[in-house]
Amino acid sequence: MGSVADAGEADFNAYIDLNIKSVYFTVHKALPHMNDGASIILVGSIAGHRAFPGVPVYGASKAAVISFARGFSLDLLDRKIRVNTLSPGTIDTPVFDKFIPEEQVNAVKKIWTDLIPAGRIGQPSDLGNAAVFLASDDSTFVVGTELISDGGVTNITMFG
Repeated sequence: MGSVADAGEADFNAYIDLNIKSVYFTVHKALPHMNDGASIILVGSIAGHRAFPGVPVYGASKAAVISFARGFSLDLLDRKIRVNTLSPGTIDTPVFDKFIPEEQVNAVKKIWTDLIPAGRIGQPSDLGNAAVFLASDDSTFVVGTELISDGGVTNITMFG
């Protein structure tokens, strides 16, 4: 998107549409089809907690998603539908290949690895395992919570 100095209204609206409106209206439309006691998992981001250069609207939109989980949970208590957020940090996905020149991918991954207390970039399976937990009956007492899967970046580093 770019910094506040560079991004215009169209860029702003794109993030609001993608990360706020789509989440709200997807949940709204899905609710009539959901069983009582179901689980909804929203996808947040550590950017909802930490400032990263060039993406202030993305961060704000993800903070809204985190807030939605709390508000939706409160609204849906009578149906025992729990809503939680899964917020990833850096995950090793094809995004590296999409936004980073091929010759720089390994160097960028090394920089990120050095910043992550767990000493590695997250894998898709790390998020998958967390999502399975949030969707399962093992998490019926987890309501309106955010599960941060970032190797410790958000809570135990001074990074950012």
